[in-house]
Amino acid sequence: MGHPGKQSNKLIDYRIFIPAILIIIAISIPFTVKEGQSLQFLNGIFNWIVEHFKWGYIWYTIILVGFGLYFSFSKYGNVVLGDPSDKPRFNLFEYASILISMGLGSTVMRTGMLQWASVAESPPNGVEPYSVQALMWGNSYSMFMWSLQVFAIFVMAAPAIGYIIHVRKKPLMRISEACRIIFGDRFTDGLGGKVLDVTFLVSILAGAGVTLGLGAPIVTYNIAELIGVDVSFGLTLIVTLIWVALFSISAYLGIEKGIKRLSTLNMYLAAAFAIFIMILGPGIFILDYFTNTVGFLLSHYTDLAFYTNSLDLKGSTHIERHLVFWFAYSATWAMLHSVFAAKVSKGRTIKEMILTYLLAPTLISWVATGVLGGLGVHRYLTGQLNMNEIVDGDKMSAIPTILQSLPLQTVVIIVFVIIAMIFLTTTLDSTTYTIASYTGTENMSKREPSRLLRIIVAGVITVLALLLLRIGGLEPLEVLSGIMGLPIIVIQFLTIYAAKKMMDEDKAWIHNVRGAQTAGHEQSKKS
Repeated sequence: MGHPGKQSNKLIDYRIFIPAILIIIAISIPFTVKEGQSLQFLNGIFNWIVEHFKWGYIWYTIILVGFGLYFSFSKYGNVVLGDPSDKPRFNLFEYASILISMGLGSTVMRTGMLQWASVAESPPNGVEPYSVQALMWGNSYSMFMWSLQVFAIFVMAAPAIGYIIHVRKKPLMRISEACRIIFGDRFTDGLGGKVLDVTFLVSILAGAGVTLGLGAPIVTYNIAELIGVDVSFGLTLIVTLIWVALFSISAYLGIEKGIKRLSTLNMYLAAAFAIFIMILGPGIFILDYFTNTVGFLLSHYTDLAFYTNSLDLKGSTHIERHLVFWFAYSATWAMLHSVFAAKVSKGRTIKEMILTYLLAPTLISWVATGVLGGLGVHRYLTGQLNMNEIVDGDKMSAIPTILQSLPLQTVVIIVFVIIAMIFLTTTLDSTTYTIASYTGTENMSKREPSRLLRIIVAGVITVLALLLLRIGGLEPLEVLSGIMGLPIIVIQFLTIYAAKKMMDEDKAWIHNVRGAQTAGHEQSKKS
């Protein structure tokens, strides 16, 4: 029988890395050679899921939030991920900044500025398109996208992963290892464990390629506008090489000097940018609209959380379709976020880890959406922005159009590009950190993943993203990555059960809480 603690001279575990790469290639080639037919085929599958299983995705997210609250406020919440005497690796601001940069990335800049328009054009509950009510639904949904449900998807496998590496000190930071307590040694060390781990890697590599492929245009469209050139693959290639260079420097510096410093820097930059928009832009309108939107969202939160559009038998709304895609797409990223959160949460309690991941990114994303969405809506209401440009045209081109409506437009676009670039860098950094930790053969309970391995993984992801951008295959893979969330959902629930079972077996709520060692020492002195 193989043993998880067995050390290897190899840098990477090719038994799970190579199959994952081959599966990604096998999926990508037919879907990119015949893009039209493949997109039609995938949309057919997705439409079937929306029609028959949207209720399942909705209940899936609600149940995850329930598990998150249960773990946080029950006896399990006080369990320390590490020795009871371990101090947290990062202070709360650094810790929250790292999780925010990982959880949001540049995607929130895109959805915050543009998502409201698609909802306003196809609003729920029979609301008239483009009406005041439709605009309220638009920005409220943009905030709802980045709320408790999606961050519960991201964090709820983390307790099991954190427990195996920080408490049980297992060398391999893998889903199969977390599920060992459920399936036993024979399954975990055999084919079953490899299937679990390869499934994880396929979903992450596909999700990373798509997300970075979608993130690049946020930068390229603004740079093209800034220097007065057309958007081209060459420009995208240059932008990609710059951010890979930034990432390589960050990877070389390590998590303490790399991800941590970039994440905290970006929090300050984003805050300064928001204040700049408020002062030189329509600040009073943004504050009023943000206040309205938060109130509207809180009043209709459960309406959105349980929205299926069941009484409209002939049509569908944007939210109905997009909500299923968003939850499914987020599920492909779930294990990546959980593994990364687990790795950086040493010394934190399970309650601290879950609640920080649920609340900190939610707060920041609501503010970002309030500012960026408020700016876009104001420009639409004052006639400076054509709604059709966002809904029917090239959506990314609307971003520089909105930014150019502000004073000091060159400075605005430069700062926006810098923030987006740092977000892309921290996303790639944390993604490769996690994949390298996952596929590496070194003892991850004691060491950081190899810098060389992280750069190799970054190269694989970057080539995949550029290939997809070059041959136009992003849209099929985006839909496919959403569909691939289905097996990840099953794995998530397995890890939640595994976390509870491990803590019950160890009586961790007694032996692995802060003060446990001190209490045990005093008890032994008395006896």
